[in-house]
Amino acid sequence: MIEAIWQYEFLRNAFIAGILIGLAAPLLGVFIVVRRLSLIADALSHVTLAGIAASLLLGKSFAYFTNWNPLYVGMGFSVLGSLFIEKLRAIYKHYQELAIPIILSGGIGLSVIFISLADGFNTDLFSYLFGSVSAVSRQDVWAVFIIACVVIGIILLLYKELFLLSFDEEYAVISGIRAKLIHFIFIVLVALVIAASMRIVGVLLISSLMTLPVAASIRIAKGFKQAIGYSILFGELSVIVGLLLSYQLDLAPGGTIVMLAVFILLIVIMWKKWKRG
Repeated sequence: MIEAIWQYEFLRNAFIAGILIGLAAPLLGVFIVVRRLSLIADALSHVTLAGIAASLLLGKSFAYFTNWNPLYVGMGFSVLGSLFIEKLRAIYKHYQELAIPIILSGGIGLSVIFISLADGFNTDLFSYLFGSVSAVSRQDVWAVFIIACVVIGIILLLYKELFLLSFDEEYAVISGIRAKLIHFIFIVLVALVIAASMRIVGVLLISSLMTLPVAASIRIAKGFKQAIGYSILFGELSVIVGLLLSYQLDLAPGGTIVMLAVFILLIVIMWKKWKRG
């Protein structure tokens, strides 16, 4: 397998992108879970799918759009969806959780419309749904690399603000933190990571990579920073081992990665119970 990675460019692309996603997705996922926004990844992934379906439809209908990378259109839709979520959370101040299912429903509706206009599924769209190792291009790797660097940089820069907003938003606002701006930056980062992760994990499974490693880490972590560390560790294990197994056993990479994340979660839960006696 190691020889194949050096031999085939698409495998190198998949592993580099996977390692970067395994770092960025759980890193944001810790803040998402703490803020009780676990379903936001599902909502934005479906909005991203709508953007990708729209891009493929345009490419099919107009020659000018044939060479467009659907991933970038999906990122644009995802960012717009994230902004709409923040707007709806401001409108429904006492029912902020409504924002996520509203955007989720809209994303699913648009996806179905665009897919039906494009006469159903095709190979490209199917790879976005469930992930595909062979579909990861060098262009995709650079996009993931840039996004991962931006995520790490902003988390390091705004760690204190994000930490306070996650655990005590009222105190953070009183302390002078610009909550709306921080929320805006954070949700845009989430949207970009979700869109960038779709090539490896797929639309239907990306939320799992953001939440399952976090669910495992919070069972054993003794602090927030330790939870971040364990989340990244479990995320990277899921991605790397999942890609290796998917290549060796000829399985869908997205499903293999997610099932490994589930397996790690079950091991952590059982180990915790055994430790308690």
